[in-house]
Amino acid sequence: MAIITRIIASITQYISEAVIRIFGPSDDAYPLVGVQPFTGDVYKEGAAGSW
Repeated sequence: MAIITRIIASITQYISEAVIRIFGPSDDAYPLVGVQPFTGDVYKEGAAGSW
């Protein structure tokens, strides 16, 4: 009986940790405002008409 109780407790802990991780506050370290780095291609005049 004790083994079943431990299994149920570990399953409950696993699911509750996942729920807390999904619905908890964000832990991202991104700045709220600021300049974003440019990662695109430079615009070339006339290149849009070629496709």
